Amino acid sequence: MSDLIPGRLVRDVVLVVGAAALTGLAAQISVPLPNTPVPMTLQTMAVLLSGAALGLHRAFLGMAIYFLVGQVSDVAGLGLTWFAPSGGNATLGYIVGFIAAASLVGHLAGRGGDRTVGRTILTMLAGTAVIYAVGVPWLMVYTGMDLGAAFAAGVVPFLVGDGVKLLIAAGLLPATWKLIGRTKP
Repeated sequence: MSDLIPGRLVRDVVLVVGAAALTGLAAQISVPLPNTPVPMTLQTMAVLLSGAALGLHRAFLGMAIYFLVGQVSDVAGLGLTWFAPSGGNATLGYIVGFIAAASLVGHLAGRGGDRTVGRTILTMLAGTAVIYAVGVPWLMVYTGMDLGAAFAAGVVPFLVGDGVKLLIAAGLLPATWKLIGRTKP
């Protein structure tokens, strides 16, 4: 979708930095939940939409920048709240998963995975599964939880919210393609 904007280098830099910034802003909408060190945020929606809008390479770079800025800020003590304020290191696996998920969603979107509601749902489900697949093992390592406890703390509380975000994306992406008059990759 972003390829419709003219100008290559400047466009790519703006889009990549914009994806990182959007994810950083989405992290600030953070709601701590009981019985889990992982907060509810809008990050996953920003990650998945960035992946679909930017494609594989730009989405990868956007999420890599998001990760690196957050790490540098934490290590250097810059005071920049870039990751979810209430997440701490328990969420690091999910953040690494953002890179893989945005890349996968970008790849699938490049093959038309964001053109219809059904394909968008499948694309977003795949991206969400990747986030969980990387996040839950890290949660296990960081907290010492077993798989069942980590799944209960790192997946179950988020299923409804992620489902709502997925449905929003499934409505937005095909509608945007229809609005701009393109339905085929």
